[in-house]
Amino acid sequence: MGVQSSLGCGRRRSEAESRARNVLRAVLERLAAAGALLLCVPVLVAAGACIVVESGFPVLFRQRRVGRRGRPFTLLKLRSMLDSDRKSSITKSSDPRITRVGGFLRRYKIDELPQLWNILAGDMQFVGPRPEVPSMVDFTDPAWRIVLSERPGLTDLSTLAYRNEEGVLEAYPDTDRAYREIVLPEKLRLSARYLETRTVWSDCKLLALSAWYSFFPAGFDPDRILRTFAAPQMKGVRRG
Repeated sequence: MGVQSSLGCGRRRSEAESRARNVLRAVLERLAAAGALLLCVPVLVAAGACIVVESGFPVLFRQRRVGRRGRPFTLLKLRSMLDSDRKSSITKSSDPRITRVGGFLRRYKIDELPQLWNILAGDMQFVGPRPEVPSMVDFTDPAWRIVLSERPGLTDLSTLAYRNEEGVLEAYPDTDRAYREIVLPEKLRLSARYLETRTVWSDCKLLALSAWYSFFPAGFDPDRILRTFAAPQMKGVRRG
């Protein structure tokens, strides 16, 4: 009886410590997001002005995405495409709706900066699987259950490895089908694997590399990224 009681107390103590770490991490991430937002205000204002001059309002693009445990939330981006009815949520680099300003914003990932607000609101974190639109999520898939156990993030291993996803999709005539049947399963595999092995150090390294390739996209090499994190190479994905 005494042994069982001791084990129960130890388990409760471990769970309490885990909850405390998660709360502390969430607080620190929100503080970091608030600081980053303040630093990015000049960039956001300049980008917003360029969007308005070229194609008018709105400046922000809002889209429903699936978050932790399947909870939907509204993801924010700087608008990089013409404000027309979107037949598909999947975009390739030659999409005619992408504006000139939008192409620049997407190349340097500046369009993702408003998601710092999503982190501040608690819907996202800095490192975590990228959130998908509801039509792409299969709640019966074990890989999805693993991915949805975490809050989505600005970046993770699959996000970085598929930094040039829009260029990859150029190799396929049916963009939606290629994304759903080829690219998305690979991203899920990489995201789930990263969640199983992630550390504070690997998160910091991912953030640093994501920032580096945002500033210097020309030197990006997905195979090098996968080798850096000892991840298996992409399967069945054309490179263009």
